[in-house]
Amino acid sequence: MRKLEVCFTPALLPLYDIRDSIVVIIDIFRASSSICYGIDNGAEGIIPVATVEECLQYGGSDFLLAAEREGKVVEGFDFGNSPFSYTIEKVKGKQIVLTTTNGTQALHQSLQADKIVIGSFLNKTALCDYLQGQQKSVLLLCAGWKGMFNLEDTLFAGAVVNCLREDIQNVDDAGIAAEELYLMAKDDLRDFLRKSSHSIRLEKLNIEEDICFCLQTDICTSVPILENGRLRKMTPTTISRVRRGS
Repeated sequence: MRKLEVCFTPALLPLYDIRDSIVVIIDIFRASSSICYGIDNGAEGIIPVATVEECLQYGGSDFLLAAEREGKVVEGFDFGNSPFSYTIEKVKGKQIVLTTTNGTQALHQSLQADKIVIGSFLNKTALCDYLQGQQKSVLLLCAGWKGMFNLEDTLFAGAVVNCLREDIQNVDDAGIAAEELYLMAKDDLRDFLRKSSHSIRLEKLNIEEDICFCLQTDICTSVPILENGRLRKMTPTTISRVRRGS
């Protein structure tokens, strides 16, 4: 039976069998939001790597190098994971190599999945429309913060559960809890998240604009999907191939 599950942190991922599932990587502040925005703005592809050292190996080429640690751009890189670095003017037609504190780590831990896609509030409806058309089980993987639970990723997982309720009735307890939190917060996500640890962390870095940007809903229509080590815009051909199970 098709399942919809929520994993609150990558530290719990070994408890799930993801080999036949679609895994949705969620890192609202800010990696998955920036990836969705960049792909929607015409980035040719984003290569997620686990370490700064791997990112550096692409230096001296035509790739844009993006690295973030502790919420800050790593010195010497083109940019980090602020969505304002992924505008049309900066990324259209470009290949980007990206490493982040949480999001790209979660992705690399999920490589056994049948498919990996990226979710954010920015592309919520496009993501849910795609998932509704699939026959696979879905795992919503919250990137969290350094292996720990965080609130914003869980709220988005709850929003997806709420969207898919009529299509997938087999929802786990984590999914039910995430949905209940989302229903409490949905009328004012920013206010609900104001006391969250990651929100406070980013506010101290004077990037409140990033927080507000990442909480916008449905400004993107693309669903990034991992293919051959690169995140690309899902095309009608890709969707058709996924539906055939190839």
